[in-house]
Amino acid sequence: MDVLRAKTAGFCMGVSLALQNLENALLRQEQAGASPARPARICTLGPIIHNPQVLEHYAGRGVACVAGADELAPGDHVLIRAHGLPREEEARVRASGATVEDATCPRVKGAQLSIARATRDGASLLLFGEAEHPEVRGLLSYAAGEARVFGSLEELMELPLEPARPHVLASQTTQDRDAFAAIEAWLGERLGGLTVLNTICGATRERQEEARRIAGMVDVMVVVGGRESGNTRRLAALAAQAGVETFHVERPGELDAKRFATKSRAGLTAGASTPKSLIDAAEEWLASL
Repeated sequence: MDVLRAKTAGFCMGVSLALQNLENALLRQEQAGASPARPARICTLGPIIHNPQVLEHYAGRGVACVAGADELAPGDHVLIRAHGLPREEEARVRASGATVEDATCPRVKGAQLSIARATRDGASLLLFGEAEHPEVRGLLSYAAGEARVFGSLEELMELPLEPARPHVLASQTTQDRDAFAAIEAWLGERLGGLTVLNTICGATRERQEEARRIAGMVDVMVVVGGRESGNTRRLAALAAQAGVETFHVERPGELDAKRFATKSRAGLTAGASTPKSLIDAAEEWLASL
Protein backbone atom coordinates (compact mmCIF):
# COMPACT_ATOMS: atom_id res chain seq x y z
CA MET A 1 0.00 0.00 0.00
CA ASP A 2 1.31 3.42 -0.98
CA VAL A 3 0.78 5.84 1.94
CA LEU A 4 0.55 9.63 1.66
CA ARG A 5 1.02 11.02 5.17
CA ALA A 6 0.04 14.57 6.07
CA LYS A 7 2.96 16.72 7.19
CA THR A 8 0.65 18.59 9.59
CA ALA A 9 -0.66 15.44 11.32
CA GLY A 10 -0.27 15.30 15.09
CA PHE A 11 0.28 17.63 18.02
CA CYS A 12 -0.38 21.32 17.52
CA MET A 13 1.41 24.05 19.45
CA GLY A 14 -1.30 24.35 22.12
CA VAL A 15 -1.34 20.61 22.85
CA SER A 16 2.46 20.46 22.97
CA LEU A 17 2.60 23.35 25.43
CA ALA A 18 -0.08 21.86 27.69
CA LEU A 19 1.68 18.50 27.86
CA GLN A 20 5.04 20.17 28.45
CA ASN A 21 3.51 22.02 31.39
CA LEU A 22 2.26 18.71 32.75
CA GLU A 23 5.66 17.06 32.25
CA ASN A 24 7.33 19.95 34.08
CA ALA A 25 4.90 19.59 36.99
CA LEU A 26 5.67 15.87 37.23
CA LEU A 27 9.41 16.59 37.14
CA ARG A 28 9.09 19.14 39.95
CA GLN A 29 7.11 16.61 41.97
CA GLU A 30 9.81 14.00 41.45
CA GLN A 31 12.55 16.43 42.43
CA ALA A 32 10.66 17.48 45.58
CA GLY A 33 10.68 13.88 46.82
CA ALA A 34 9.11 13.61 50.27
CA SER A 35 9.69 17.28 51.13
CA PRO A 36 6.92 19.72 52.19
CA ALA A 37 7.21 21.31 48.73
CA ARG A 38 5.80 18.18 47.10
CA PRO A 39 2.18 18.70 45.95
CA ALA A 40 -0.47 16.45 47.44
CA ARG A 41 -1.61 15.59 43.91
CA ILE A 42 -1.04 16.72 40.37
CA CYS A 43 -4.44 17.17 38.73
CA THR A 44 -5.96 18.30 35.48
CA LEU A 45 -9.38 19.91 35.48
CA GLY A 46 -11.04 17.67 32.94
CA PRO A 47 -9.01 15.83 30.28
CA ILE A 48 -6.00 18.03 29.50
CA ILE A 49 -6.38 17.10 25.81
CA HIS A 50 -8.84 14.90 23.90
CA ASN A 51 -6.84 11.73 23.38
CA PRO A 52 -7.60 8.60 25.44
CA GLN A 53 -4.15 7.03 25.01
CA VAL A 54 -2.39 10.14 26.28
CA LEU A 55 -4.79 10.35 29.23
CA GLU A 56 -4.17 6.70 30.09
CA HIS A 57 -0.44 7.35 30.03
CA TYR A 58 -0.65 10.20 32.52
CA ALA A 59 -3.16 8.40 34.73
CA GLY A 60 -0.57 5.63 34.98
CA ARG A 61 1.92 8.22 36.23
CA GLY A 62 -0.44 9.32 38.98
CA VAL A 63 -2.07 12.37 37.39
CA ALA A 64 -5.65 12.78 38.64
CA CYS A 65 -8.35 14.03 36.26
CA VAL A 66 -10.94 15.89 38.36
CA ALA A 67 -14.35 17.06 37.22
CA GLY A 68 -14.58 20.32 39.14
CA ALA A 69 -13.25 22.66 41.79
CA ASP A 70 -15.10 20.81 44.55
CA GLU A 71 -12.74 17.84 44.03
CA LEU A 72 -9.65 19.95 44.76
CA ALA A 73 -7.95 20.50 48.09
CA PRO A 74 -5.23 22.81 49.42
CA GLY A 75 -1.87 21.35 48.47
CA ASP A 76 -3.01 20.04 45.08
CA HIS A 77 -1.33 21.31 41.93
CA VAL A 78 -3.97 21.65 39.20
CA LEU A 79 -3.51 22.44 35.52
CA ILE A 80 -6.26 24.16 33.56
CA ARG A 81 -6.85 22.08 30.43
CA ALA A 82 -5.76 23.15 26.94
CA HIS A 83 -9.41 23.92 26.07
CA GLY A 84 -9.66 26.54 28.83
CA LEU A 85 -12.34 26.98 31.47
CA PRO A 86 -15.47 29.07 31.94
CA ARG A 87 -14.61 32.17 33.98
CA GLU A 88 -16.86 31.20 36.87
CA GLU A 89 -15.29 27.75 37.14
CA GLU A 90 -11.79 29.18 37.01
CA ALA A 91 -12.66 31.50 39.89
CA ARG A 92 -13.83 28.51 41.95
CA VAL A 93 -10.65 26.63 41.12
CA ARG A 94 -8.48 29.52 42.25
CA ALA A 95 -10.47 29.80 45.48
CA SER A 96 -9.99 26.10 46.28
CA GLY A 97 -6.56 26.54 47.85
CA ALA A 98 -4.87 24.46 45.17
CA THR A 99 -1.90 25.80 43.23
CA VAL A 100 -3.23 26.66 39.76
CA GLU A 101 -1.28 26.50 36.51
CA ASP A 102 -3.00 27.74 33.35
CA ALA A 103 -2.30 25.37 30.44
CA THR A 104 -4.97 26.92 28.19
CA CYS A 105 -3.88 26.93 24.55
CA PRO A 106 -2.65 30.45 23.68
CA ARG A 107 -5.00 30.49 20.66
CA VAL A 108 -7.97 29.69 22.90
CA LYS A 109 -6.88 32.29 25.46
CA GLY A 110 -6.63 34.84 22.65
CA ALA A 111 -10.16 33.98 21.51
CA GLN A 112 -11.47 34.36 25.06
CA LEU A 113 -9.94 37.81 25.46
CA SER A 114 -11.05 38.94 21.99
CA ILE A 115 -14.65 38.02 22.81
CA ALA A 116 -14.45 39.86 26.13
CA ARG A 117 -13.17 43.03 24.42
CA ALA A 118 -15.61 42.91 21.49
CA THR A 119 -18.70 42.43 23.66
CA ARG A 120 -17.87 44.72 26.58
CA ASP A 121 -20.29 47.39 25.33
CA GLY A 122 -23.20 44.94 25.15
CA ALA A 123 -22.92 43.44 21.67
CA SER A 124 -24.58 40.04 21.27
CA LEU A 125 -22.19 37.12 20.65
CA LEU A 126 -22.91 34.57 17.92
CA LEU A 127 -20.50 31.67 18.38
CA PHE A 128 -19.97 28.98 15.73
CA GLY A 129 -19.10 25.77 17.56
CA GLU A 130 -20.18 22.63 19.39
CA ALA A 131 -22.40 23.67 22.30
CA GLU A 132 -21.18 20.94 24.67
CA HIS A 133 -17.49 21.24 23.86
CA PRO A 134 -15.41 22.49 26.84
CA GLU A 135 -13.70 25.16 24.75
CA VAL A 136 -17.07 26.54 23.64
CA ARG A 137 -18.40 26.67 27.20
CA GLY A 138 -15.34 28.67 28.16
CA LEU A 139 -15.61 31.07 25.20
CA LEU A 140 -19.28 31.77 25.94
CA SER A 141 -18.42 32.76 29.51
CA TYR A 142 -16.27 35.64 28.26
CA ALA A 143 -19.20 37.37 26.54
CA ALA A 144 -20.33 40.45 28.47
CA GLY A 145 -23.93 40.20 27.29
CA GLU A 146 -26.20 37.82 25.39
CA ALA A 147 -24.38 34.85 23.83
CA ARG A 148 -25.73 32.14 21.55
CA VAL A 149 -24.01 29.14 20.00
CA PHE A 150 -24.85 27.34 16.77
CA GLY A 151 -23.26 24.38 14.99
CA SER A 152 -24.06 25.15 11.34
CA LEU A 153 -25.43 27.79 9.00
CA GLU A 154 -28.75 25.96 9.08
CA GLU A 155 -28.91 26.24 12.88
CA LEU A 156 -28.01 29.92 12.66
CA MET A 157 -30.85 30.53 10.22
CA GLU A 158 -33.29 29.36 12.90
CA LEU A 159 -32.11 31.92 15.46
CA PRO A 160 -34.09 35.15 15.88
CA LEU A 161 -31.79 38.06 15.05
CA GLU A 162 -32.26 41.79 15.69
CA PRO A 163 -30.66 43.57 12.68
CA ALA A 164 -30.41 46.90 14.50
CA ARG A 165 -28.46 45.43 17.42
CA PRO A 166 -24.65 45.14 17.32
CA HIS A 167 -23.45 41.54 16.98
CA VAL A 168 -20.08 39.81 17.27
CA LEU A 169 -19.38 36.67 15.26
CA ALA A 170 -16.68 34.32 16.55
CA SER A 171 -15.81 30.65 16.28
CA GLN A 172 -14.49 27.71 18.19
CA THR A 173 -10.79 27.67 17.28
CA THR A 174 -10.97 24.29 15.50
CA GLN A 175 -13.97 24.92 13.26
CA ASP A 176 -14.01 24.74 9.45
CA ARG A 177 -12.84 28.02 7.90
CA ASP A 178 -14.92 27.63 4.72
CA ALA A 179 -18.08 27.03 6.76
CA PHE A 180 -17.25 30.11 8.85
CA ALA A 181 -16.78 32.21 5.70
CA ALA A 182 -20.24 31.17 4.47
CA ILE A 183 -21.73 32.10 7.85
CA GLU A 184 -20.00 35.48 7.79
CA ALA A 185 -21.33 36.19 4.29
CA TRP A 186 -24.89 35.25 5.27
CA LEU A 187 -24.84 37.42 8.39
CA GLY A 188 -23.19 40.31 6.54
CA GLU A 189 -26.25 40.59 4.31
CA ARG A 190 -28.60 40.76 7.30
CA LEU A 191 -26.85 42.60 10.13
CA GLY A 192 -25.69 46.17 9.93
CA GLY A 193 -23.48 46.23 13.01
CA LEU A 194 -21.50 42.98 12.65
CA THR A 195 -18.01 42.58 14.09
CA VAL A 196 -16.18 39.43 12.93
CA LEU A 197 -13.42 37.93 15.07
CA ASN A 198 -10.78 35.75 13.44
CA THR A 199 -10.62 33.07 16.14
CA ILE A 200 -10.01 29.95 14.01
CA CYS A 201 -6.50 28.67 14.63
CA GLY A 202 -4.08 28.80 11.70
CA ALA A 203 -2.89 25.28 12.47
CA THR A 204 -6.48 24.07 12.11
CA ARG A 205 -6.76 25.70 8.69
CA GLU A 206 -3.48 24.12 7.51
CA ARG A 207 -4.56 20.66 8.66
CA GLN A 208 -7.94 20.96 6.99
CA GLU A 209 -6.47 22.20 3.72
CA GLU A 210 -3.92 19.38 3.65
CA ALA A 211 -6.59 16.78 4.45
CA ARG A 212 -8.71 18.03 1.53
CA ARG A 213 -5.71 17.99 -0.81
CA ILE A 214 -4.63 14.47 0.17
CA ALA A 215 -8.19 13.15 -0.07
CA GLY A 216 -8.20 14.17 -3.72
CA MET A 217 -5.08 12.09 -4.41
CA VAL A 218 -5.95 8.75 -2.76
CA ASP A 219 -8.67 6.09 -2.78
CA VAL A 220 -8.98 5.74 1.00
CA MET A 221 -8.31 8.01 4.00
CA VAL A 222 -7.38 7.11 7.57
CA VAL A 223 -7.76 9.75 10.27
CA VAL A 224 -6.24 8.89 13.66
CA GLY A 225 -7.40 10.58 16.84
CA GLY A 226 -9.74 10.59 19.80
CA ARG A 227 -13.44 10.35 19.13
CA GLU A 228 -14.00 13.19 21.59
CA SER A 229 -11.65 15.42 19.58
CA GLY A 230 -13.66 17.95 17.59
CA ASN A 231 -10.81 18.84 15.25
CA THR A 232 -10.21 15.14 14.46
CA ARG A 233 -13.89 14.56 13.68
CA ARG A 234 -13.83 17.54 11.33
CA LEU A 235 -10.78 16.19 9.48
CA ALA A 236 -12.62 12.91 8.94
CA ALA A 237 -15.74 14.75 7.78
CA LEU A 238 -13.78 16.88 5.31
CA ALA A 239 -12.08 13.82 3.84
CA ALA A 240 -15.42 12.03 3.47
CA GLN A 241 -16.95 15.12 1.85
CA ALA A 242 -14.23 14.90 -0.79
CA GLY A 243 -15.80 11.61 -1.87
CA VAL A 244 -13.19 9.17 -0.57
CA GLU A 245 -13.90 6.31 1.84
CA THR A 246 -12.70 7.48 5.25
CA PHE A 247 -11.94 5.66 8.50
CA HIS A 248 -11.66 7.56 11.80
CA VAL A 249 -9.90 5.40 14.39
CA GLU A 250 -8.30 6.01 17.76
CA ARG A 251 -5.61 3.38 17.19
CA PRO A 252 -4.47 1.24 14.20
CA GLY A 253 -5.81 -1.96 15.78
CA GLU A 254 -9.33 -0.80 14.88
CA LEU A 255 -8.58 -1.03 11.15
CA ASP A 256 -9.74 -4.06 9.16
CA ALA A 257 -7.45 -5.23 6.35
CA LYS A 258 -10.44 -6.56 4.40
CA ARG A 259 -11.72 -3.00 3.94
CA PHE A 260 -8.49 -2.09 2.13
CA ALA A 261 -8.30 -5.09 -0.23
CA THR A 262 -9.26 -3.07 -3.31
CA LYS A 263 -7.30 0.05 -2.35
CA SER A 264 -3.86 0.98 -3.67
CA ARG A 265 -3.10 4.39 -2.15
CA ALA A 266 -4.04 5.58 1.33
CA GLY A 267 -4.01 9.04 2.81
CA LEU A 268 -3.12 9.40 6.48
CA THR A 269 -3.71 12.32 8.80
CA ALA A 270 -4.40 12.83 12.48
CA GLY A 271 -5.93 15.25 14.93
CA ALA A 272 -4.04 17.93 16.82
CA SER A 273 -4.02 15.84 20.02
CA THR A 274 -2.82 12.57 18.44
CA PRO A 275 0.67 11.41 19.52
CA LYS A 276 3.25 10.65 16.84
CA SER A 277 3.57 7.03 18.01
CA LEU A 278 -0.02 6.29 16.95
CA ILE A 279 0.43 7.99 13.57
CA ASP A 280 3.65 6.04 12.98
CA ALA A 281 1.89 2.78 13.88
CA ALA A 282 -0.96 3.54 11.47
CA GLU A 283 1.48 4.32 8.67
CA GLU A 284 3.37 1.09 9.32
CA TRP A 285 0.12 -0.91 9.29
CA LEU A 286 -1.02 0.63 6.00
CA ALA A 287 2.36 0.22 4.34
CA SER A 288 2.38 -3.47 5.23
CA LEU A 289 -0.78 -4.23 3.25
